[in-house]
Amino acid sequence: MPKPPLLHFLLLLLVFNVFALAAAGTLQFKEAPQFYNSPDCPLITEEDDSNGESSIFCSDQAIHVAITLDSTYIRGSMAAILSILQHSSCPQNIAFHFVASATANVSLLRATISSSFPYLNFQVYAFDASSVSRLISTSIRSALDCPLNYARSYLANLLPLCVTRVVYLDSDLVLVDDITKLAATPLGDDSVLAAPQYCNANFTSYFTATFWSNPSLSLTFANREPCYFNTGVMVIDLDRWRKGDYTRKIEEWMEVQKRMRIYNLGSLPPFLLVFAGNIVPVDHRWNQHGLGGDNFRGLCRDLHPGPVSLLHWSGKGKPWARLDANRPCPLDALWAPYDLLQTPFALDS
Repeated sequence: MPKPPLLHFLLLLLVFNVFALAAAGTLQFKEAPQFYNSPDCPLITEEDDSNGESSIFCSDQAIHVAITLDSTYIRGSMAAILSILQHSSCPQNIAFHFVASATANVSLLRATISSSFPYLNFQVYAFDASSVSRLISTSIRSALDCPLNYARSYLANLLPLCVTRVVYLDSDLVLVDDITKLAATPLGDDSVLAAPQYCNANFTSYFTATFWSNPSLSLTFANREPCYFNTGVMVIDLDRWRKGDYTRKIEEWMEVQKRMRIYNLGSLPPFLLVFAGNIVPVDHRWNQHGLGGDNFRGLCRDLHPGPVSLLHWSGKGKPWARLDANRPCPLDALWAPYDLLQTPFALDS
């Protein structure tokens, strides 16, 4: 049934205003409710350390979460934060570590977070992209070439040394389960990271024929059983990362890529080269990924079979963009309740 002309006009006006505000960098967000710990949560004292920062940022009792922040994905980040807090049994024990480009308006990003989450425990770290920019090769989608996509490789350098374990999350996801469960994933005696892995995926497709035809390169997977894993959801032991100098190992593969094209997909393949076959597998419920479709058209997709703890719109299509365009996929309705965007009509009321 066609939309009434007035309704159609109002929808177009709403979309226009949202895009205009985004272009101007002036998106405004509603304040989220405050969330409180359940009675059995560990008590983290509120004293400040010698640097004047809350002790939660160095506490082993805290749940440390790292997310990138930028003006393009800020709406997704805000929804992710809300979903984490809403479903956590110990929301006051979560320490958020946000990573933003050093060239971004960090003060504005910090103010945006504080306005919607006045009680949030968070720090913002400036990521100097100059060190990684020289190593980035063009990938199949320009959005994948953003230097901030590579910040996950530098968390061990960016976060304080006292942070020994962190949950890294992309900005295009929401949790519908308690992050405490994910953060508690055992890493064994020597594993550096844990993530849902998918051994049925065609692993060879993540690398070019140049890679597989060169024994000195392809033998990197000798004595391993490598499987694809999505780097948008990871539990990382930062102490082991630092001791193993894994940032440098990732950079070395990026340097190889600059000399001969061995992959086409942004920041993912270096992680696979270094870690695939050596990670702790996490239940698939913690990364129902691919909801943004592929990297070209962003078509609608269904959930993978099984239970769901985390919904991830990896791929080209993002739920906020599809909702604004009035062309949502069915599963985008699961993201919408976490959207804190203050619409232009609400601002005028």
